[in-house]
Amino acid sequence: MKFRFIILSLALMTMSGYGYDRITGEQFASRSEVIGQHGMVATSHPLATQIGIDVLKKGGTAIDAAIAANIALGLMEPTGSGIGGDLFAIVWDAKEQKLFGLNASGPAPQSISLDYFKQQKLAKIPPFGPLPVTVPGAVDGWVKLHEKFGNQSFASLFEPTIGYARKGHPVTETIAYYLDRSKEIFKQYPNFSDVWMKDGETTGKGDIFKNPQLANTLEIIAEKGRAGFYEGEVAKTIADFIQAQGGFLTYEDLANFNSEWVEPVSTNYRGYDVWELPPNGQGMVALQILNILENFDVKKMGLFSSDYVHLFTEAKKLAFADRAKHYADPNFSKIPIEQLVSKSYAKERAALIDLAKAAQVDESGIPNGGDTIYLTAADQFGNMISLIQSNYRGMGSGMVPPGLGFMLQDRGELFSLEEDHANVIEGGKRPFHTIIPAFVTKDNKPYLSFGVMGGATQPQAHAQIIINLIDFGYNLQEAGDAPRLVHSGSSQPTDEIMLDGGSLSLETGFGTAIEEALKEKGHKLQYQKGIFGGYQAIMIKDGVYFGASESRKDGQASGY
Repeated sequence: MKFRFIILSLALMTMSGYGYDRITGEQFASRSEVIGQHGMVATSHPLATQIGIDVLKKGGTAIDAAIAANIALGLMEPTGSGIGGDLFAIVWDAKEQKLFGLNASGPAPQSISLDYFKQQKLAKIPPFGPLPVTVPGAVDGWVKLHEKFGNQSFASLFEPTIGYARKGHPVTETIAYYLDRSKEIFKQYPNFSDVWMKDGETTGKGDIFKNPQLANTLEIIAEKGRAGFYEGEVAKTIADFIQAQGGFLTYEDLANFNSEWVEPVSTNYRGYDVWELPPNGQGMVALQILNILENFDVKKMGLFSSDYVHLFTEAKKLAFADRAKHYADPNFSKIPIEQLVSKSYAKERAALIDLAKAAQVDESGIPNGGDTIYLTAADQFGNMISLIQSNYRGMGSGMVPPGLGFMLQDRGELFSLEEDHANVIEGGKRPFHTIIPAFVTKDNKPYLSFGVMGGATQPQAHAQIIINLIDFGYNLQEAGDAPRLVHSGSSQPTDEIMLDGGSLSLETGFGTAIEEALKEKGHKLQYQKGIFGGYQAIMIKDGVYFGASESRKDGQASGY
């Protein structure tokens, strides 16, 4: 009996591999939720959060605050965002009492083609350089959001960041780390060092960073709006530079770009409506995972169980198989959206899961038909916005147009080079996208705005956040702080095929007790530091806002 007690005690210890000496809530929670009555902002950088709060206090909408915070993040967190990247958003409009979706992702240059890559004998689109550069959509996204939902002057939203860009701001610990990692990749490319390595090194933690080039560019956009970026000298500089580097992006590609308002897609998970944006993003993966898991008693399993981790991983594999085959630009491919998110299809897919054995191969059930920032804001009027923005892999393509102070994205790397693939590269076509905002409503009312940064981690983490809240009963901060699992190695929309079951990474907080059980089921375990994402969230309950931010990064939630 004594021996069994010792074994049980050790097992319990390993189930909570890290924790805090808290007097309330779960031991793994890093802090309590932030609570405010009038407004809330949660971003991945404290200064950006403060900028958003200042906008709210001046009477601005949540959308004004989000735009201002996003502008700041392009300066303060260039490792994950910037005006050279794309943007997606879901907005709850308090006046109309409905959700709006915005797809501000840019297409490939009109003149690029699959034939070019065949002629160059390239099996993959390179991650850096001019070839993966697509039209940056973020600035047009800001304009569209502001025109529809803003009440402050567009120019005023740029003022705080322009000031920080000229006078400087201290670099946070995580950003300093990623900047240092990035320099070895990007210092070979023109103009990178002029912006981020003025003294031969990137800025360290606490060092003051200035970017007067970006300040000048932001001033032009603040004054001229959309035309300040997609037309005129800025656009000409971008296009001329990319073509000089051997790329395809033209002035016309920039001038002709327009973001697209889209209808969000939803599924009901145990009484809550979870909303994502349709492809070319991957948000529907989260809905597919939730639909599959709804067929099982996840609550009974609990977070710290091998049964739950196994089940979640197998559901992810099935959803990612559909992602690999079908997710693409809907303007070029017919995507079976309704079928993919249907409960009947999820039930079929759930029946394929072997609860005792990990699948080694993933296959779609329907025939053919890096780094990011996430932020959310809520205002005194009842508006809420879920916004995500990214340059894709790391800081982007390495392409820094001279004198402008920012890097262009490398999102084109995510095209397929398989001729018959839905996501095959084509001029004017938007690539498959990883960045996804999320929203939850309850009884047709806003409940939760949230997102998790981190490539293919994102839909997995979205589903885990929902499960943590609804099935496991964690509060908003606990739901983000709870240890995460990430499966990698699934088939991809960029032609990779899973044949070996992929790899499963568990955060330290799971402990070691469940690892042997997972290995017995056939999972290959590994640990990859820094892949578990970055979370921000705002919940509204009885007219009060609750905010949470990622403990794994440098973000902050703040309300008033």
